[in-house]
Amino acid sequence: MNIVGWIVVGLLAGLFARWITRDDKSGCIYTVAVGVLGALIGGALMQAAGHKGINDFDMRAILVAALGAVLLLLVLQALGGRGRPRRR
Repeated sequence: MNIVGWIVVGLLAGLFARWITRDDKSGCIYTVAVGVLGALIGGALMQAAGHKGINDFDMRAILVAALGAVLLLLVLQALGGRGRPRRR
C-alpha cells in the first residue's frame, strides 16, 4: 500500500475509532495519526493471531486499522485518567 493509501485508511479508521470512543480531540493530523498507528497495532495483532496483516486497501484493512485505533485510544484514555479535578 502506498503512502496515500495509508493516509486514507488512517483517516477513515481514525474517524471511526474517535466516534466509537467519543474522543473529543480535534484535528485532521491527529485523526490520521491515530488511524495509522492503529493500523500498525491492528496489523501486528492480526499477524500475531496468525492472520494476514494489512497489505491492501480494502474494507478489511479499514476495520483492522479501526480496531487498533480503538485500542490505542482506550489505552490513552486510561493513562490520561479523567482529567483535572473540578473546583467547586
